[in-house]
Amino acid sequence: MGSRALVLALLASALAHGAAAQAYKAPRTAFGQPDLQGIWSNATITPLTRDAKFGTRNVLTKAEAEALEQATREQVARADAPTRPEATVADLKNADCGPDGISGFNCGYNQGWKDPGTEVIDLGGEKRASILTSPANGQFPARKAAAMRRTGGRTDNPESFSLGERCLLSFGSSAGPPMLPLMYNNTYSIIQTKDEVAIQVEMVHDVRHVRLGGKHPPAHIKTWMGDSIGWWEGDTLVIETTNFRPEQGLRGGNANQKVIERLTRIAPGKIAYKFRIEDPDLYAEPIEGEVAMNATKGPIYEYACHEGNYGLENMLAGARAEEKAARTAAAGGGAKDGGGR
Repeated sequence: MGSRALVLALLASALAHGAAAQAYKAPRTAFGQPDLQGIWSNATITPLTRDAKFGTRNVLTKAEAEALEQATREQVARADAPTRPEATVADLKNADCGPDGISGFNCGYNQGWKDPGTEVIDLGGEKRASILTSPANGQFPARKAAAMRRTGGRTDNPESFSLGERCLLSFGSSAGPPMLPLMYNNTYSIIQTKDEVAIQVEMVHDVRHVRLGGKHPPAHIKTWMGDSIGWWEGDTLVIETTNFRPEQGLRGGNANQKVIERLTRIAPGKIAYKFRIEDPDLYAEPIEGEVAMNATKGPIYEYACHEGNYGLENMLAGARAEEKAARTAAAGGGAKDGGGR
């Protein structure tokens, strides 16, 4: 496709997107608010950051989108194929666990665990190359400083492990804000009352409470997922979240981060979800992105997280045993060491 034809196609798509958004009117709740209630999934194969080959172009051509989706379908089919009974870990294709569905820490997840979706993001007919829309290249902006300052190794203390491993909060930024897709468990239930919007997150059973109206508490009061207040701008729910705990934040965001989210029901089975991250202590400029939340079947089943109950104890004990063995070896193997936990 020539550059002029591509520009015209993108312009036509943008105009159609705007017209469709204006034409659809979201249903109302009993108290007159736009109805966002239901079970939604943001699963997608569109990556958070953009492949450098697309540059500042974030709308895929039809052929590009179809090629990505077809490749995903083929990968899923390979991963779903029966495994040879005699296969071992040594049969994996490479050190990263291979291309056929095996992934995760120590290759612990096969395709049966995973549900990342099979389609790219589609908003108003636009097939997106990345979730991030700003900066224009679809990449994170330059970092100004390190937000999370950890000392020691991963297994030194329980606090060194991720929030998901400790069963405190979702892995990645699934719970949000911003609410972003992961390898699996990408489902959300939205429930509205006159004064609050509750968002149940499938991953690690979190519930976000968005107060409609009101003010944030003093800055020194920090909470998991931050403190969220919301208001309506026409058919769009706007959520402003501050007061994050320092352990949370997208890619090392800090406690002074602010996230603005916008949820607009643009079709019976679709919500356009936009977010803006303002983190001046960490990034040189704000970060923006868009995700499609598509209606899906419910209900959301309980994510019964147990790793924090027994897994951490085992990992910490294993690390202490390794340290003890290393000290013994360093001492020539003959010294007695009363170490351990």
